[in-house]
Amino acid sequence: MSNHENDFGPLRPEVAAELSNIDRLLDATSLPSEAEPLMRRSLAIAEENYGPSHPDVATKLGILGRLLQEMNRFSEAEPLIRRALAIDEAICGPEHPDVARDLNNLAALVQDTNRISEAEPLIRRALAINEAAKGPDHPDVARDLNNLATLLLATNRLPAAEPLIRRALAIDEAAYGPDHPAVATRLNNLAQLLEQKNRVAEAEPLMRRAVSIFEMRCGENHPKLAGPLTNLARLLHTTYQLEEAEPLMRRSLAIAEANCGPNHPDVAIQLNNLAALLQDTNRFVEAEPLIRRALAIDEASYGPNHPEVANRLNNLASLLLSTNRVFEAEPLMHRTIAVFARFAAATGHEHPHLMISVGNYVGVLQEMGLSTRSIDDRVNSALRGVEQSPSLPLEPHPTEKQNRAARRRLAAQRRRR
Repeated sequence: MSNHENDFGPLRPEVAAELSNIDRLLDATSLPSEAEPLMRRSLAIAEENYGPSHPDVATKLGILGRLLQEMNRFSEAEPLIRRALAIDEAICGPEHPDVARDLNNLAALVQDTNRISEAEPLIRRALAINEAAKGPDHPDVARDLNNLATLLLATNRLPAAEPLIRRALAIDEAAYGPDHPAVATRLNNLAQLLEQKNRVAEAEPLMRRAVSIFEMRCGENHPKLAGPLTNLARLLHTTYQLEEAEPLMRRSLAIAEANCGPNHPDVAIQLNNLAALLQDTNRFVEAEPLIRRALAIDEASYGPNHPEVANRLNNLASLLLSTNRVFEAEPLMHRTIAVFARFAAATGHEHPHLMISVGNYVGVLQEMGLSTRSIDDRVNSALRGVEQSPSLPLEPHPTEKQNRAARRRLAAQRRRR
């Protein structure tokens, strides 16, 4: 880069372009904190040379916004991404592919911040733009199909999601061949859908193929490998292949921590999965700090009312029941349902874990010997999204037999996640 600075000066567009290339390299290797100052400098140069409303400025705003999003700085990222969208709509027109790119960036951010009802129309608009501009078999269309399918999965619309993922996979295999990282991503997502539909025998070979492609094309410690690796490990855990699952989970956790830092949501996913395996192998003392750390990461990253936080609360409740701490577990179960209920109210779609959580909560309250009226009151307050008062009594004290029944309910739910 110093050659360009010497040739053109530090504020020339050529320097900004090279800074952006360096940024993309760092972004691809999951080092957003190092990429950020380069991208800010590139943006400043572009604004100095082109003015604040140029398409090159929009591109750099979008890249910087994605970097900030990757570092969980959502409030900083959103105005940049929205500004990029406004520039491209004004300069390029509302049906331009650059607008579709910005729409996808904004959709990813609002989805990360639990605004799924806002994300869906953005993704559908991006898909329509790219299909019209580039044709139905373009890789950008595959990306949009994948993004929409992922959102449908998150809102428990599995039948609608599957054909979209399969179409995205077919497009990328035709465009790139069978061993491209984009194909691996689609395979991983299709496998997750099949696992959710209890088609584990179909899911496992797809997950193994995705892991193999990422290892071959990206290297054994690349950040893109962490997600597929942990999905395979979780499936192996679910099918009681524990000896193979545990080293994969620990490897995935090490990759995520090395590339994302210790407080990233991707790290929380790995911690959660490893803790679940440790719990199922009766290593509760080792599991509990991992679950609590995962919960703390997600609460700090997403806030207290995100579905990922509810999943962590449920898993912590399961561990507490397993160690005979029902008084600590019960309010966590109540809060889990309240978060899922607020999600349903905000999106118009029932969260896939809501009714399972309600059934488990009712079962635990019954095993604790509460009256029917007391159980109804607690469940209804949770379904209204009301946090439980810590002053509510929890009597009578459950027996060990009742605790065992409660633990079985929560363990069954945790294994389904």
